[in-house]
Amino acid sequence: MYAKFIKQLIDFILSLLGIIILSPLLLILIILGAIFMGGNPFFTQERPGYHEKIFKLIKFRTMDNRKDANGDLLPDEVRLNKYGRFLRASSLDELPELFNILLGHMAIIGPRPLLVRYLPRYSDEQRHRHDVRPGLTGFAQAHGRNSLSWEDKFAMDVWYTRHVSFRTDMGIIIDTVRTVVKKEGISSETSATMEEFMGTPAGVEPTWRPPF
Repeated sequence: MYAKFIKQLIDFILSLLGIIILSPLLLILIILGAIFMGGNPFFTQERPGYHEKIFKLIKFRTMDNRKDANGDLLPDEVRLNKYGRFLRASSLDELPELFNILLGHMAIIGPRPLLVRYLPRYSDEQRHRHDVRPGLTGFAQAHGRNSLSWEDKFAMDVWYTRHVSFRTDMGIIIDTVRTVVKKEGISSETSATMEEFMGTPAGVEPTWRPPF
């Protein structure tokens, strides 16, 4: 009952209220983004959602479009400027996703929507992360974020899809606030963002174990 009906209603109401209440902040970030990113402050990209249905995700841009002499984009760590790092550390870059939630593409809580090209790289078990709508934040984001291995992150995602409840969601919101305040897990140990998922090698298992 909660996962199918109440959760989506709560998501719609809270996203609408969030857009209204945060509209002054959104306007300020649009202006600052246009200045610091040299133009369009928004980043849009196709992502797989519920049952792998593709939708267009919208965020604030955190990387500029600087290119090398050959016209290729510079590495992420170079294009991630100070303003972009601030947006990521504070998670303010995620605010435009409130519109994705309002439209029903996403939920407030759920596995983060990743790249479309990852779809054929998932194992059968990992693919279950798409059994619910993707979220603005999720169990993995509240418990390690980008410092987690892909295998642990997906294990957490799949665990969540099988334990969706109001209590679980409230716990994730509380833990997310703590993670954002402490600025934990913004980057992986070897990248300014997160290394690309190339598929789980044979024999590699997640080290994370479910809480219950």
